[in-house]
Amino acid sequence: MRLFRLVLLLAALASAPTASAGTLFLLDGRGWGHGVGMSQWGAEGAARHGWDYKRILAHYYPGTKLEVWHPRPVRVLVGDDVAKVRIGSKAPFLVVDRKGTKLRLAHGIVLDHRLLVGQKRLVPPLRFRAGAQPLAYDLQGYRGDLVVKRTGGGLLVVNEVPLDRYLRGVVPWEVPQGWHAAAYRAQAVAARTYALATLHPNEDYDLLPDTRDQMYGGIRAERDETNLAIGSTAGRVLTYGGRAIVSYYFSTSGGRTSAIQDAWPRARPVPYLVAVDDPFDYYSPHHAWPTQALTPAALARKLGINGIRDAVVVPNPSRRAAALRVRTDAGWRTFPALSIREKLGLGSTDFQVRALTLEDSPGRAVYGEDVELTGWIRGLGKARLQIAHGSEWRVLTHLRPRPDGRFAISVPALASTRYRLAYNGFAGPEVALSVTPRVDVKAVGPTLKVHVTPSLPARVERLTAKQWRPVAAGTGTFERELGPGSYRVAVGGDSRYGSAISRPVGVH
Repeated sequence: MRLFRLVLLLAALASAPTASAGTLFLLDGRGWGHGVGMSQWGAEGAARHGWDYKRILAHYYPGTKLEVWHPRPVRVLVGDDVAKVRIGSKAPFLVVDRKGTKLRLAHGIVLDHRLLVGQKRLVPPLRFRAGAQPLAYDLQGYRGDLVVKRTGGGLLVVNEVPLDRYLRGVVPWEVPQGWHAAAYRAQAVAARTYALATLHPNEDYDLLPDTRDQMYGGIRAERDETNLAIGSTAGRVLTYGGRAIVSYYFSTSGGRTSAIQDAWPRARPVPYLVAVDDPFDYYSPHHAWPTQALTPAALARKLGINGIRDAVVVPNPSRRAAALRVRTDAGWRTFPALSIREKLGLGSTDFQVRALTLEDSPGRAVYGEDVELTGWIRGLGKARLQIAHGSEWRVLTHLRPRPDGRFAISVPALASTRYRLAYNGFAGPEVALSVTPRVDVKAVGPTLKVHVTPSLPARVERLTAKQWRPVAAGTGTFERELGPGSYRVAVGGDSRYGSAISRPVGVH
């Protein structure tokens, strides 16, 4: 096979590139979580590089101050709209209702909406106070008091607990075991500050026990090393303008955090919740995701639309995705990045969609012709054009597209084959090219001169009674003496070449 010629387009096409059967999207990204505030893995990485907790906090919450505040209790929802409440303790405990009625309980108790203790009906809210041992709700231990109230259809259970006792059940569930003490201390201050900044004094409770606020497991979550971190930072709170800040935090940034207005478009800018570089976040297992390959059809299914032709990420000032613009057969549609994260099950909105497209070939070509293969590449390094050799794929060339991403390659049509684009371990859909033999026929007097390339068996057919009937045969280049009439040459197809029939030639 002779060498092909690489031909770059001299000018960009007037229209935007469109995907075809030969398109493959490569989705990759970084991070885990909303990206606002302190990256927990970044804090751990900074601690391993010698940063203390004060420096860590100052980095993620620029412009804030670290102050000491007096402690206060917080109220955490631990049971919501439940039909029955089971409260107990390993030691006698006390229950007090709204009217001040006090009952001493030696064993556990189960309450329903009637709030009967023995034969006595109590008036909500009921406050259960621990004795020598902590209280337990639903067989899980909690420090502080448990408060039971009626709701529309059931009972509400709230754990009212001193702030740092609350943190003992939060910090171990927010960060893994085996981390550096400075990272635990930074987490303790962030969790304490968040709790104080998000109190709801006019509501039944201040905090939820899950990711809507902070993970909270009560006594079962406590660990010695995190208790030490909470104690060593006792009372320390991050402030801005004299008020506790809303100290958001999350798992993994991927190398840079997000400004709050970029993560949540309805949020207003906040001076201390801005995008900052996160140089030590690479310790996280979620720092960079494995690349995910998506065909246009697969992406369309995930988004619930039809006929995707292209997909382009719209970045925001924090260098994350603000939206994904998708070109369909009906035009462009825009999906917010948060919607894409949910629909595609992504760890964050720090994602990119790269693309490689090999557009459909002419389909059929005559042996020896130059065929132009066109396409475009976006957001990738050197992609490879591959050609099929049986069941194997070989690299034909490394592509060097123009700045607009487009390329055009001239290849000789020497046999039927398949082409595809490849990048790293990914390959796009195949584009087939069918090659037919070149059949040149010429009559010189009574002689029919035939030249078939490549050299393949051919048959000479004569038009007789409106039907083409074989009258001679040969291979490659040959001549035949024939009587007057109309003749043509036919070449049968095989796995490498399609069938071909010459134009009729008259012999006189």
